[in-house]
Amino acid sequence: MNHVVYLDAKSAELENLLSGKKTMIIRGAMGKKLPYGRVKEGERLYFINNNGEGLIKATGVVKNVSESEKLSSVESHRIVDRYMDKLLIGENMYKRFAGKRNIILIEVQEAKEIHPFIFNRQKFGNMDDWIPFERIEEIK
Repeated sequence: MNHVVYLDAKSAELENLLSGKKTMIIRGAMGKKLPYGRVKEGERLYFINNNGEGLIKATGVVKNVSESEKLSSVESHRIVDRYMDKLLIGENMYKRFAGKRNIILIEVQEAKEIHPFIFNRQKFGNMDDWIPFERIEEIK
């Protein structure tokens, strides 16, 4: 499985991944939503900024996945705080994910720039920030 992953442009997530400063991506929700249970070690990630430009600019490989379940708000905050040095997220993203019942931490390796291409969202009706797909032709 491959995944299109939207990154927060204001937090410079893409730039920090490419520089090696950031090594982990976070997602969280009160329930189990994507990518919960759908992302595995060794899978390919395609990165796009959430700034409306629609260009996939980089790729990486999932090194490790850690999924929590039914966290209290305090436990959730502790997890986010513990991994801030790897997440490098801004205040808005911290507020978005800390306190959620289900937290997913995805460690990324081999992050590198690629020749940018336009992400064809037509096939994907949802507006999620994490979109699994099988073949690269589905997103080009």
